[in-house]
Amino acid sequence: MKARTASWQTVRAVTREEWRALLRSRVALSAVAVMLLLTLTATLVGFEHRHAIESERNRFQSLADQQWNAQPDRHPHRVSHYGHYVFRPLSPLAFFDFGVDPFTGHTLYLEGHRQNSANFSDAGQSSVLLRFGLLTPAFVLQTLVPLLIGFLAFGSIARERERGQLRFSIAQGISGRNLLLGKLLAHALVAGLLALPAFAGIAWLAFTSAGTAPAALLMLAGYTLYLLMWTCAAVAISAFSARARDALIVFTGLWIAVVILLPRMIPDLASHRIVLPTRIETDVAIHKDLAAIGDSHNPDDPYFRDFREKTLARYGVKKIEDLPVNYGGLLMAEGERMTSDLFDRYMQDGFQRQQAQSNWVHAFSPISPTIAVRRLSAALAGSDGDSYARFLNDAERYRYALIQALNRMHAEQVHYHNDKEQRISRNNWQALPRFSPDPRPVAAILGTHVLPSFAVLSGWLAALMLAIALLGKRLERRAA
Repeated sequence: MKARTASWQTVRAVTREEWRALLRSRVALSAVAVMLLLTLTATLVGFEHRHAIESERNRFQSLADQQWNAQPDRHPHRVSHYGHYVFRPLSPLAFFDFGVDPFTGHTLYLEGHRQNSANFSDAGQSSVLLRFGLLTPAFVLQTLVPLLIGFLAFGSIARERERGQLRFSIAQGISGRNLLLGKLLAHALVAGLLALPAFAGIAWLAFTSAGTAPAALLMLAGYTLYLLMWTCAAVAISAFSARARDALIVFTGLWIAVVILLPRMIPDLASHRIVLPTRIETDVAIHKDLAAIGDSHNPDDPYFRDFREKTLARYGVKKIEDLPVNYGGLLMAEGERMTSDLFDRYMQDGFQRQQAQSNWVHAFSPISPTIAVRRLSAALAGSDGDSYARFLNDAERYRYALIQALNRMHAEQVHYHNDKEQRISRNNWQALPRFSPDPRPVAAILGTHVLPSFAVLSGWLAALMLAIALLGKRLERRAA
């Protein structure tokens, strides 16, 4: 018990000395102050940006709902072509990591016989400056804080070796392991200080936003692992290098490769390996398939001529005029079913290709933990590609249900003999449900996004901790 107490006291003493050295360095203090201010600014800007976007989308959604309800009594088929707008909601944690949101559309126009693309991305509407990227807490913690950790810790061991202090410390009875643990603890506390504003924002949302706590806690745990990993890397490289200059060069090279090069090169390689068709190519292919499956507006079309005969047989009548429902509404419903199946097939094919690209990129996470933490971060913030695909799927299901409800009104409330001249009450479509997608539960991404990312980060951290243990023994041997 006394040995354990003495060991912990030694680690604390090393930690205090390292902190004193950092406090005596004006460069280190200035760098920490600037980075802390940057993290705080990014957090506040993220909250404000998300609040502004959410308020704007809620305002436009309310306006679209008012315009929908303000339609006069009219034919239901006219209502289906009048259409309706829906807007993609933002999760509370989107303030931390906007992911793909600035580059994907957030507004969908829903109408009959068509599946439109989401429009009005932030990057497409804003100045050129926005296209360089938003200042988010995720960007600061993923990219800038690890670099500063390296600049503060690269000389923690190597500089003492150059000055001869390392041999003196070990000669006094400080083990190499305790020395490295003390240095690691000192710089881990610095990393925690730099992340404090962003972590405080996440923790605040965990307590104030219903249902956010599980994702917020996982976000905190993931970034804690990521920053600890970089702290271990900086201390291990310093312990391995003969000179402080060498440690700085090695750490900077590692940071450039892992944080800058690989996360940008691998997606480009994925896009060349798995090619996505352009929107124009997809539209042309859909147009050809639509022409092949039949035209509901052509009474002589083979498919819909057969559909008419089957409908008459099902109701036991010989003429369309004798049907107890409006054949025009049945025809529109069948045409909508066929075209929606076609639209959905192309949409799901596009999602599968995008998922294949993402899987190919994520396969490189073991050599670039930045890719892993980005996957974790965007998924928990609800701003990744899968969240966007979920929005499109939810909107398409809502669109189909909306149009088919109007087609049922057409079939059941409008008479066939004077179809085009009739109107029905606007109360019918005012009573239809509004678009209100459920948020994606954390359980849905736990096995596909969260756990694989945690595995990568934990693996890196475990490997680096093992390296630090081995380097501690190496320091003792060389000092003997």
